[in-house]
Amino acid sequence: MKFTLTQALALIGASALSGSAEPAKRPAPGARPYGLVIHGGAGVIVRKEMTAQTEAAYRDKLAQARDAGYAVLERGGSATDAVVAAVRVMEDSPLFNAGYGAVLDSDGVCELDAAIMDGRTLGAGAVAGVQTVKNPILLAKAIMERSPHVMLAGPGAERFAKEAGLEIVPNSYFRTERRMRELERARQQERQAPGVGQAADGTPPGEDRKWGTVGCVALDRDGNLAAGTSTGGMTNKKFGRVGDSPIIGAGTYANNATCAVSCTGHGEFFMRGVVGHDISARMEYGALPLAEAAARTLAKLGDAGGTGGLVAIGRDGAVAMPFNTPGMYRALRISTGESLVRLFGDER
Repeated sequence: MKFTLTQALALIGASALSGSAEPAKRPAPGARPYGLVIHGGAGVIVRKEMTAQTEAAYRDKLAQARDAGYAVLERGGSATDAVVAAVRVMEDSPLFNAGYGAVLDSDGVCELDAAIMDGRTLGAGAVAGVQTVKNPILLAKAIMERSPHVMLAGPGAERFAKEAGLEIVPNSYFRTERRMRELERARQQERQAPGVGQAADGTPPGEDRKWGTVGCVALDRDGNLAAGTSTGGMTNKKFGRVGDSPIIGAGTYANNATCAVSCTGHGEFFMRGVVGHDISARMEYGALPLAEAAARTLAKLGDAGGTGGLVAIGRDGAVAMPFNTPGMYRALRISTGESLVRLFGDER
């Protein structure tokens, strides 16, 4: 599904803060707005393919993750801590492709990626290809705060996690029956037609064609921004493939001068388009408002053949949640009273 720029702008404008689930609670005059936006993946997310029980489970978990992050902001905590709190809830849920419940690679192993960025300092931490760290977002934050490096990968990242005192689990902890069935379908298809074990967009044949990558962007009471993203990547991925989620500027980016962005979708396109930074640059150099900057970047991604979505929050509290797929798991809560959870594209 592709949208023209005009359509994308209209849809984003309608989705930004519409459909509030709670009455407005206006802050005191002159108070700085704060809040956060989360996503749990984008793709073919449509009502007719989801049971009422499954829909309720996604809505409940998204609300739980959103509220966990918002609670940090409400008590005066930092945007980075709010991002971690929200992402951890989704990493610990089997509903999403991150942490527990992540997809399996071609060897039947879960390899996890994550990143976090502090918009105040432009500090960042990222991890790729870890197999035993229970919460990769915590490792990304530890790298940002305790290491001179930005990205660590594989065994070295695992060693750093142990030295940092993070919880280590066997790889079997992450695997679920659902993900094992998805891998087997992909393997069967590959045996029947070698080289097509994945669809062009990275999803396995027969899969419900959605990415469960999770992410959060936040603006705290002090006006600081942060973004974080966590994922298990693609089903049946090979050769240590790494996507856009841990790539600073692609799937994850935050800058107090502009906005914070977390992406979900076909990572190869988000990397090539440097999507997170591109949105920020349009705001900084072109003086575009957040919604228009996000719309233009997503339209450019779509023109190149990429599909997916993103969540973003600006330094003024403006929000954008664009996607060019049938749906995207998303939720927000802002101190000015807006609070919502959405799954489908017709909930704009």
